[in-house]
Amino acid sequence: MSSARLLRLLSLLQTRREWPGPELAARLGVSVRTVRRDVERLRDLGYPVHATPGAAGGYGLEAGTAMPPLLLDDEEAVAIAVGLRAAAGGAVEGIGEASVRALAKLEQVLPARLRRRVAALHAATTPLTGPPAGPAADPEALTVLAAASRDGERVRFAYRDRGDGETRRLVEPHGLVSAGRRWYLVAFDTGRADWRTFRVDRLSDPRPTGVRCPPREPPAAGAAAFVARSLAGARPAGRAVLTVHASAAQLADRFRVTGAEVEPVDDRTCRLRTAPDSLEWTALRIAYLDLDFEVDGPPELAARLAAMAARLTRATTPVREGSGARCEDGPVTQEEPTPAPAAGR
Repeated sequence: MSSARLLRLLSLLQTRREWPGPELAARLGVSVRTVRRDVERLRDLGYPVHATPGAAGGYGLEAGTAMPPLLLDDEEAVAIAVGLRAAAGGAVEGIGEASVRALAKLEQVLPARLRRRVAALHAATTPLTGPPAGPAADPEALTVLAAASRDGERVRFAYRDRGDGETRRLVEPHGLVSAGRRWYLVAFDTGRADWRTFRVDRLSDPRPTGVRCPPREPPAAGAAAFVARSLAGARPAGRAVLTVHASAAQLADRFRVTGAEVEPVDDRTCRLRTAPDSLEWTALRIAYLDLDFEVDGPPELAARLAAMAARLTRATTPVREGSGARCEDGPVTQEEPTPAPAAGR
């Protein structure tokens, strides 16, 4: 028996709740009979692998199993789970999605006593951070949705729309998309009979139903492109439009907008069309870029920028005597008058 194949089988069993025997055999490049023998070998080594008989049956690793080939003691397992929760709910670029996947795998095999310790530590810990830069997704919700997407399992949850109206949804999750500090679920909404995008921070109490759903043809161009199109279509009619003297690629990188919001004019100019939460925030962001631009609309944005410029001008105007203001070289003072020369006798 190949030790490498045995480790590969163990790794596959840790990634899903249950694997059909033929699918495991295809992944490993062996027969179903060989998979059956490998499973027996894992049981002999002390790993409780359960088997479900029948045509729809398969193999799964029971909760509470150790986590080879990386063997962890209780304290190490708790430390990793807490760290993954923090990474999944934070804003560390590039590791959020990987943290969710790893956390879903880890919590599946943690013994009940360790899951309780992780939950207690998470509930009792309050991080000292700066003001929130946007809505935060619940790591627990991300874990549930990630596992359901992986296992092809239907999920129910309550969803609050932009108008604060709440509905109950039954969906077939396809995957999660992270966009800055926001997370989106791409799923087939069974009540609407169509694909939908859901902001994870607006959904609550996601619960797996235990019902598996057959794979559907995913949205064209993938989940990320589907979310980008959904966000563009959901923007209100009133947009901020600016001509920016920078390339489209430079603006998209510095302003953190999607390609759908930036239209190249030439190699050194582009047009930005965005529907922000507030014109004040857009004015602050575009001014902070240190790029030349013109406001094409709406007039309210131009008025806010003019008011901002006036405030900044007043703040930087030299202050006259008696104000107590200081500049880089010291206090602002008025020079003593030069005494007039004495008259000749």
